[in-house]
Amino acid sequence: MEAHTMKHYKAPWGTSLVVMSSVISVLCLGITIGTVWQGHGLHAWVGLLPFGIIVGSVLFTIRGYTITSDAILVHRLFWATRVPLAGLKSAQFKPDAMRRSIRTFGNGGSFSFAGWFCNRTLGSYRAFVTDPHRTVVLHYADRTVVVSPDEPEDFIRNLAITS
Repeated sequence: MEAHTMKHYKAPWGTSLVVMSSVISVLCLGITIGTVWQGHGLHAWVGLLPFGIIVGSVLFTIRGYTITSDAILVHRLFWATRVPLAGLKSAQFKPDAMRRSIRTFGNGGSFSFAGWFCNRTLGSYRAFVTDPHRTVVLHYADRTVVVSPDEPEDFIRNLAITS
């Protein structure tokens, strides 16, 4: 892949993300509507907090990934998070790599699985995932990153070409 060439991958939503995002949205909207409808003054304003959680989660939605000559760009709603390729030791397609993970900081299923997680297999890692069944594990000397592009094998092939 030439230095100026970029390859883009979609970030499809897995069933678990669709279900969790739907349940969380309905629950938060229901709480907001009920609290604002019944509340007065400060109580009504506090009822807007669950709606704020939905809005905040939507902003961090993962929309796709782009491999450039020196980084993976994780596309959010209005910006991209840059994951440098420098120091990348290996990339492996490991479906369900996040299984039995504990979220240490981040979002565990409201429009994405993003943040810092930990499990016995990977140790501590950072995730930018929308489909836990399509996970690609990126191993660096000092960290591990997990992503979920729509074409995991092709994603790995393109990483090998650029690094």
